[in-house]
Amino acid sequence: METKSPKNEYWVNSLTFKMVVIGVMILLLLIPLSMIKRIIAERESTSLQVENDISAQWGHAQVLAGPILNIPTEHSSVDKNGNVIIERDWLHIMPSNLKVATQLDPEIRYRGIFKTAVYTSVSQITGNFKFVLNPEEIVGTPDWSKAVVTFGISDNRGIRGDIRILWNNFALEPESGMLTQNITKSGFTIKTPIGVADLEKSIPFSINLELSGSKSFTILPLGQKSSIDISSSWTNPSFSGNLLPQKRNISETGFDANWQLTHLNRNFPQYWQGSKFNVWEHSLGVDLFLPVNHYQKATRSAKYGILFIILTLLVFLFIELINNKKVHLFQYLLVGLALILFFSLLTALSEHTGFNLAYLIASVVNIVVIGLFAYGLLQDFRLTSWVVGLLVLMYTFLFVLLQLNDLAFLAGNIGLVIILSIIMKASLRLTSQSS
Repeated sequence: METKSPKNEYWVNSLTFKMVVIGVMILLLLIPLSMIKRIIAERESTSLQVENDISAQWGHAQVLAGPILNIPTEHSSVDKNGNVIIERDWLHIMPSNLKVATQLDPEIRYRGIFKTAVYTSVSQITGNFKFVLNPEEIVGTPDWSKAVVTFGISDNRGIRGDIRILWNNFALEPESGMLTQNITKSGFTIKTPIGVADLEKSIPFSINLELSGSKSFTILPLGQKSSIDISSSWTNPSFSGNLLPQKRNISETGFDANWQLTHLNRNFPQYWQGSKFNVWEHSLGVDLFLPVNHYQKATRSAKYGILFIILTLLVFLFIELINNKKVHLFQYLLVGLALILFFSLLTALSEHTGFNLAYLIASVVNIVVIGLFAYGLLQDFRLTSWVVGLLVLMYTFLFVLLQLNDLAFLAGNIGLVIILSIIMKASLRLTSQSS
C-alpha cells in the first residue's frame, strides 16, 4: 500500500503550490473572458450593421455642396505632328455670398433592440454670384451659353418632395445627375445660360431643399462669405468638421449653431479650372450623437476583468491563510467564473435598459451571488463582509472610471497604486503569521 511521503504532502499543501495553481487558473480564466469580449464586439458589429441598413433605406449622412456655377471651356492646340487637339474643361465659380439656414427634425429609429438617429432637414440656401473674371487666368474660351449650376448632395435618395429654385429671379427646374464631377459626384444640375455681364452685375439665387438623412449633417462653405445656421431639437449634438461654430446654444430643448466664414478660412480660390482643389476638407456640420454607447463601455469594463479576478481571489486566499479557513481550488474557479459572468450579464442587460441601470443590476446580482457563496463557504459574517466590501469598492471604482474620459487613465493608475499598497500591507501580515 502506497503512502505519500511527508515531503510531498507538505509541497502539495504549501502556500507556494496553491499560489502557482491559482495563478494558472487566472490565466485559464482569460479564455472565457476573451470570449466575452468577442461576443461584445460581435453585438456591436451587429448594431452597426443595423444602423447602416436603416441609413441605406432612410438616407445616409448628408453633405451639401453648392451651388457652383460651371462654364465649359474649349482650348485648341497643335501637337508635334501638326494635328489639332481640342481640349475641353470646366471653369468652376464659387458663390460670392452664401447663406444656409437648416432646421433638423431628428428621431430615433429602431430595428429590434438596436437603434440609430435619423433626421429630416429643411434647408434654405440663398446668396448671389458676383465676380469679375480675369481672362488671362482662363485657359481657352468659356461657352457661357452652356453654363450650368451644380448642387452637390451626398445621397440623392434622401431628397423629399420638390426642390424649389429661384435663379436670377426666375423659377427653374433641376435635372438629375451632374454634368461635371470635378467637385461633387452626386446631386442635381440647373441649366442656365448666362453672360459675363450678368455675373459682373449680380446673380441672386434661392434654393429650398428637404432631405432625409442619418447620423450627421454637413455643409461645405463655398462662398466668398458664408453664413451657416443649423438648429434642431436634438439635445446631444457633436459639432464636427474643419471649424467649430462661432456661436452655439445647447439646451434641454435642442441646439442652435452658427458659423461665419470668409475666403480666408479656406485654401481654394473663388474660381478655377478642372479639379485642382479639394473642397471637401473644409466641411462643417453636426453629428446626432447618441450619448450612451453601451457596447464601448462594456468593452472598457471587460478590460478590467483580470484585475477583478486577481483581487477577489487574493482576498479569498488571504482569508484562508490568515483565518485558517479552507477554500478548495474548485471554489476559487467558481468565484472567477462568477466574476466573468458579470460582463456578459452587463452587456445583455444594457441592450434593453441602458448602461447605467444594467451596471447596477449586474453588479448587485454578482455581489449577492458571491457574497452568499462566501458566507456558505466561510461561515463567518465578518469575513464575508470583507469579500462583499471589496466587490462593492471594485464595482464602484470601475463605474467611476467608465464615466471619466480624459482622466480615466490617471484615475485608473492611482487606484492601482492604492490597491497594490493594500495588498502589500496584507502580505506583511501573512509573513508575520508564518514566522
